Amino acid sequence: MKKLLLGTILLASVIAVPIPLMAAVDIHASIPLPPPIGFAAPPEVIVIPETYVYAVPDIDVDLFFWNGWWWRLWEGRWYRSHYYDRGWGYYNNVPSFYFDVDPGWRGHYRDRHWYGHRWNYERIPNQRLQQNWKRWNNNRHWERKGTWGVQSYQPRPQPQRQELRQQRQRQYQQRPEVQQHQQQRQQQQKQPKVQRPQGQQPRQQPQERVQQPQREEQRPQAQQPKHSQPQGKPRGEEVEHKK
Repeated sequence: MKKLLLGTILLASVIAVPIPLMAAVDIHASIPLPPPIGFAAPPEVIVIPETYVYAVPDIDVDLFFWNGWWWRLWEGRWYRSHYYDRGWGYYNNVPSFYFDVDPGWRGHYRDRHWYGHRWNYERIPNQRLQQNWKRWNNNRHWERKGTWGVQSYQPRPQPQRQELRQQRQRQYQQRPEVQQHQQQRQQQQKQPKVQRPQGQQPRQQPQERVQQPQREEQRPQAQQPKHSQPQGKPRGEEVEHKK
């Protein structure tokens, strides 16, 4: 009899708890992850002239390496990971390097020419990239080594580069898949916030702590707060929804 009474009390307490307090739904849970890319071996990369962005040239997918992360554009959404073939997390923004990337870089790669100049690009193994990318950034390696392998090429002046960035940004915003994703984000933001369980505080996401080399066209970045987590942790705008 006592067991029956105890079970009845427990059942009543569960039913009495409001549904919003029992579980909090993440509105980003519906964002799909990109399909995997099969690699027989770690991919080789090339460095895109006038940048420190590395691209995988032998696949049709936009896969880049920059500032210690692999970056992937898929269906108008950005994802990043510390691995080239797994661990993708949704990145709720456009990475700042992307508008420095020439949209026609694949054609230049196939023709081995960069705007009328012979492009003797170097294929960089993944292990060498991981070991040296930070030193290359800090030492401005690709400027000193024959201007990214482009013969007799003079980098564009800063005003022209800034104009190109703005032009590429406008073109990017006009892509149908990008516009569709932006509409989905706006609809999610209009949805009412789900109440969290009582006494449970929202978990603060550690912020990304990456050091970028100073360039003439870049303004100095704001100093990270002292309580930032070590580099390699996703920041708040990246959703912990990984594959």
